[in-house]
Amino acid sequence: MASATAVPAADTDTGDPTDPTDTAPGRSRSVPRWIWALPPVAVLALVFLYPLALVVQQSVTPDTGGTSFTPYTQVFASDAFREALTTTVWLAVGATVGCLVLGFVLAVVIAFVPFPGGKAVARFIDVFLSFPSFLITLALLFIYGSVGMANGVWTDITGGGSGPFQFLTTPWGVLLAEITYFTPFVMRPLLAAFSQLDTAQLEVASSLGAGPGRIVRRVILPEALPALAAGGSLVLVMCLNEFGIVLFTGAKGVTTLPMLVYGKAILESDYPAACVVAVVNVAISVGLYSLYRMVARRAGA
Repeated sequence: MASATAVPAADTDTGDPTDPTDTAPGRSRSVPRWIWALPPVAVLALVFLYPLALVVQQSVTPDTGGTSFTPYTQVFASDAFREALTTTVWLAVGATVGCLVLGFVLAVVIAFVPFPGGKAVARFIDVFLSFPSFLITLALLFIYGSVGMANGVWTDITGGGSGPFQFLTTPWGVLLAEITYFTPFVMRPLLAAFSQLDTAQLEVASSLGAGPGRIVRRVILPEALPALAAGGSLVLVMCLNEFGIVLFTGAKGVTTLPMLVYGKAILESDYPAACVVAVVNVAISVGLYSLYRMVARRAGA
């Protein structure tokens, strides 16, 4: 009688490190997936959450010691805070509206109106996004500042002692600088959306007798709404937190929430009050972003 021959166990190597049935010799047990999330979460907690927690803690720690909401009541009751909050909101909303209108018009021209250098202009938009905000403000100061080029030309022609362009140190100057700097942040997603638009729709609408204005309203604008929402929400949040433009315009009568944080912390050494304003600024920004995400999710953007 022939002896039975032992059959070696089948190698069940599936090649999947997360497969519990994988019994290949020498293969170690798979690492849980949540382990890989620990390093980025740790970095986020160290560089963002921990400093933010310190700011919140300082905001409820008055100079007299202990824990109290007295800094909040004092800041909320001050005229400086209410004026800074009002100025911040109207500047952010005004700049966002200006960027949406100007950005939409410029994006439509670049995307649908053939002209020499159109592609170069579209590429320049990407480069413009990398510019720091104070650089754009300095450029405006060179042109429209008290001793800028425009006032210099005016005094040379008229012989006057000063030029008429003195608006950069006013809230309107800050608004102009913010619209100038943040408009490309609206144009970029618009140009990306327009590049996906089927030009056959435009040709059909034109063949049916629709004019340029109607084509923009009925065909282009509906396709641009998700991009406008994305770009507008980004500009709104960035304007709420803008510091460099207000500082470099030299608008002493314009105090926004970031400028108030700077004044309380650096000039007055009132750190609890500065942290209170900072917490309010962060809460407004996070609230607006959360609202945008909720609206975008419902709209399917």
